[in-house]
Parts: sequence; C-alpha cells; structure tokens
Amino acid sequence: MAFVPAAELKNYIGKELGHSEWVTIDQERINQFAECTGDHQFIHVDPERARHTPFGSTIAHGFLSLSLIPKLIDGLLVMPEGLKMAINYGLDSVRFIQPVKVDSRVRLAVKIIDVTEKNPGQWLIKALCTLEIEGQQKPAYIAESLSLCFV
Repeated sequence: MAFVPAAELKNYIGKELGHSEWVTIDQERINQFAECTGDHQFIHVDPERARHTPFGSTIAHGFLSLSLIPKLIDGLLVMPEGLKMAINYGLDSVRFIQPVKVDSRVRLAVKIIDVTEKNPGQWLIKALCTLEIEGQQKPAYIAESLSLCFV
C-alpha cells in the first residue's frame, strides 16, 4: 500500500493503480460462502444440477466475488500519510457483467475515480474496481468502492 500526503491524494484521480494477484474461486470457497450466508441455491452448490444450466458448472455468488474487494485491493490503493484507520464505506454502484464459474481465476483492477475530504482528517476515496476473469474478455463486475480514511 502506498502512502502519500493527504493533499496529494487528488493527484491520483483517473490513475490506474494496477492489478491484484490472481485468486482461484474453487468449489470449497463457494460452499463456505453458501454456509456463511445461507444462500444454497443449486447454481452455486450442486455441480450435477448446475452442469445442465447455460453456465455448464457451478458459479460463484455475486456477493462472494464482491467480498473479495478488501483482500484484493490491499496493496494497490493509495492511502493518506498518517493513516490511523480505513473503513469500508460502501459501494456507489455495482454491475455484475458475467458469472464467475467454479475454478476460474480472478484478479482486481483498480483505478481512483474520486477523492473527497469529507471532514477534517477524513478522506473518502472512490475506486473503480473491475474483477477480471482469466481468459475472458468481459469482467465479472465493475464496482465503485468507497474507503473512508482517518488521519
């Protein structure tokens, strides 16, 4: 994670910050997410039934894919110097473009699209997060993620 003087955060608006490492979305991860959320829809947890759908296999929950943002954005996002803590402030928008099939590898591309000083010492960073699927033209999703930084 890069730290810069808070006054310089706005210089990063419009800049692509790079890509995360690749992460494999295997059936075990999908099943664990189903257990945590109670979402046991067959398209996620029943490989035999899912094989007969247009996807041809199980797919990750959309919210499983979204939940990867904090892990994958770590190390990419620019933060203000003197950071005491940063919290997930939410999402401004999310569009699921295509599903993530079981055993796919995904990575996050990050671009800063806005920086606002909400209060003295509180910086809101909006990042465009695109979850790419290895070997696919279209991403899994495009989301505007918000991080509130306290200095």
